[in-house]
Amino acid sequence: MKYTSINKTIILAIAPFLGAFILLYISTIQIKISEPRLAPVSTVSIKEQSEGMLLDLNEAKIQINVIHSSLSNLFQIYNQSAETANQLVNIAFAQVNKPGIIYDKRILSKLGSPIKHIRSDKIDLKLFNIVEDHYRGYALKVELKSMDGMDMVLAKNELGKSETTLQAVQRTGAIAGINAGGFADDFRTGKRYPLSTTIVDGNYVTGFEKSFKDLFFAGINDKGKLIGGKFQQKSYLDQLQPRFGASFVPILIQNQNKQTIPHKWLTSPKRAARTVIANYKNDHLLFLITEGQDTQGNYGASLVELQDKLMELGVIDAYNLDGGGSTSLVLNGSIINQPSSGNLRPIPTHFLFFK
Repeated sequence: MKYTSINKTIILAIAPFLGAFILLYISTIQIKISEPRLAPVSTVSIKEQSEGMLLDLNEAKIQINVIHSSLSNLFQIYNQSAETANQLVNIAFAQVNKPGIIYDKRILSKLGSPIKHIRSDKIDLKLFNIVEDHYRGYALKVELKSMDGMDMVLAKNELGKSETTLQAVQRTGAIAGINAGGFADDFRTGKRYPLSTTIVDGNYVTGFEKSFKDLFFAGINDKGKLIGGKFQQKSYLDQLQPRFGASFVPILIQNQNKQTIPHKWLTSPKRAARTVIANYKNDHLLFLITEGQDTQGNYGASLVELQDKLMELGVIDAYNLDGGGSTSLVLNGSIINQPSSGNLRPIPTHFLFFK
């Protein structure tokens, strides 16, 4: 219980008083009975003894009342102390959480008012509209209250398979879903494989592949925190205790600093539908999903624009996930974004959220 330590302190405090009262009570009750005599006992002697016994009993009764009154006072003090302690704990709890509440309000003030809000004991999801000059989209702010609230799955739970994010949501009973890492097609077999290092349920799907060129790994660790970066050795990634995650290009922001975007990714294409995973210093996650109504790069967000937007929103780290036709946002069984190719693309990995 919450006040176990307080209870023990009160009991230790009243123990000496209680022992003294009991000792006083025992020592007070002294009923004296004369030893038997052969000679007859007078009625006067019996009367005196009876009166003495009554006096002793009355005095004992008085002492018992005194003890009872004292104990009542002690327990009253205890109850008052417990109530005061409870108030102090609540005040302390509020003070400890006050900075976090203020920080979260600052985040929300930049995002605006949510258009959808889903909460449970596992997760808190808030969806916001994003409207800019050259693109529009959505921001999904995620507070993980339990690791049961989020997962990343392989399509149809099988390597080489693919399915749309909507199909993955429907298959697993998730409340929401977003596309995850990149992929590579095997045209001989028609299978679609996740790109590079991919982890599901704490296990490497196809083994560790050290980062090369602009490739990175990003995912969630066992504590529900976003981890990511370029890894040359498996042991470096293992130290972060990844629970699930995927690979793509490029890194947008690290430690609140914009990262250099490779020239290829500035122009190929310049504008497109995008999916970004990011985090705040309180470990809340932010998914930024932008739309691109064509596949020619004429509409959508550039990665430079996304960097600026993410810095404006105050994120700590941000990683660009697979975009274009792969960009998918599903919430409450509905497709929220407009797929750039008209329909959701079947892909091998999906981030899912559970209520």
